[in-house]
Amino acid sequence: MFVAVFAGLAIAVAFYVYLEKFSNILKHSGKLGGPPAYPLIGNGLLFADNTPADFLPTAGRLIKQYGKCFRLWLGTEMLIVVSDPKDVEVILSSNKYIDKSVEYNYIRPWLGEGLLTSTGRKWHSHRKVITPTFHFKILEQFVEIFDQQSSTFVKVLKPYAESGKSFDIFPQVTLCALDVICETAMGTKVNAQLNSESKYVQAVKDITILVQMRLFNFLIRYDFFYQFSNNRRKTQEALKVLHGYTDSVIKSRREELAKHGGAQSRDINENDMGIKKKVAFLDMLLQATIDGQPLTDLEIREEVDTFMFEGHDTTTSAISFMLQSLAKYPDVQQKAFDEVRSIVGDDRSQPITLAMLNDMSYLELVIKETLRLYPSVPMIGRRILEDTNINGKIFPAGSNAIIMPFFLGRDPDNFPNPEKFDPERFNVERSAEKTNPYQYVPFSAGPRNCVGQKFAMAEIKSLVSKVLRNYEILAPAEQHDESYVSELILRPGNGINIRLQPRVY
Repeated sequence: MFVAVFAGLAIAVAFYVYLEKFSNILKHSGKLGGPPAYPLIGNGLLFADNTPADFLPTAGRLIKQYGKCFRLWLGTEMLIVVSDPKDVEVILSSNKYIDKSVEYNYIRPWLGEGLLTSTGRKWHSHRKVITPTFHFKILEQFVEIFDQQSSTFVKVLKPYAESGKSFDIFPQVTLCALDVICETAMGTKVNAQLNSESKYVQAVKDITILVQMRLFNFLIRYDFFYQFSNNRRKTQEALKVLHGYTDSVIKSRREELAKHGGAQSRDINENDMGIKKKVAFLDMLLQATIDGQPLTDLEIREEVDTFMFEGHDTTTSAISFMLQSLAKYPDVQQKAFDEVRSIVGDDRSQPITLAMLNDMSYLELVIKETLRLYPSVPMIGRRILEDTNINGKIFPAGSNAIIMPFFLGRDPDNFPNPEKFDPERFNVERSAEKTNPYQYVPFSAGPRNCVGQKFAMAEIKSLVSKVLRNYEILAPAEQHDESYVSELILRPGNGINIRLQPRVY
């Protein structure tokens, strides 16, 4: 009898706490509109039988049905899906909404409290330290690495061009981007393009897949079930390799710096930046201070790992979809090649410089149009910490605002004839016609915009221009259905299938 009473009391207390916690969210939930939801599971059934490639089509149907701002429940987490530029502007332009949504928790085991996931004072202070590392003189050094790794990339592609057969280029782009980011972030070479089976390269692949699985698995989104899952065990195995490698590089670089008595610091002096010795992102973090104190090894690892994640996954997505677009639109490809040739010349061994990349204005339009249709980050999440009125709608405390660049870029209200691949829509004259700059946010916007977007644009230009100088990019011979997997990064559901043939000129 006592046990039954105690159990009943515990259930009553739990129910009371549940109501206290969610009553405010529930009060505003109905006013936002959205699909019918059920207790505890919310709208989980909408996605229960979906593959990751089904998420964006499902979200697109919901936007058509419920409008540009509605709520979804994933278990007990309320998401407010936002695809109206006016709402996006309020959220992204303000310092009030800098906390990331719950989805970012799934990458914290790898990235900790790095720039992507941190908030408050830590985010502000680290952002201040990291922003100068993308000074143009540092970027000039990185361009040399971009060019060298791009040269390796075109050599790796040679057998595919000689065969003339269709192939999925996405894995090769991933390895090239990984080589670039390891050398620029840590100053080390992993030779991923030539040794794709290294433990570190495999661990990077594993961790991104495991995060993807957790995002879409309704059960292991909950920490209680996750701690007993196979996903957690495999994640720990991958993290042992990833963190172990980063820690060992930090230790050796710190020892090298100490051995030279901090002499490397002159290489990152504002007036002598990068002239005497190449400076990796890690080197600058090792010599950075916050309130007069150096960063700890853990803080450095978090920022290096964040740079590793954001700097190879996002550029892989952008480059791959750009190559696919150039294959689909040969007139655009020809115009891009003509521009590259006019700037670099006919010598295929001519190294690319930052000045050359800056002159590639049409290629930049192609990148922008690619990112309109295929934003590397298809969703941007913010945690709402207090009840907030956004353009007449109450976003309750504890909810998650999910901004959808994927649908912003495909909305005919924002971009006429949105399915047409038209780089010229971003030229100065026509882009001035845009009614709201927040309808195009592939690098986010406002205080938490992407600190490395100039790095990304230069890397994309370098690699794609190198491919154009060596190969013609052709559509696959067979029918290929496009689909997209929306994780933290946009990926192709069926690969990026193209053909190559040696370019003659």
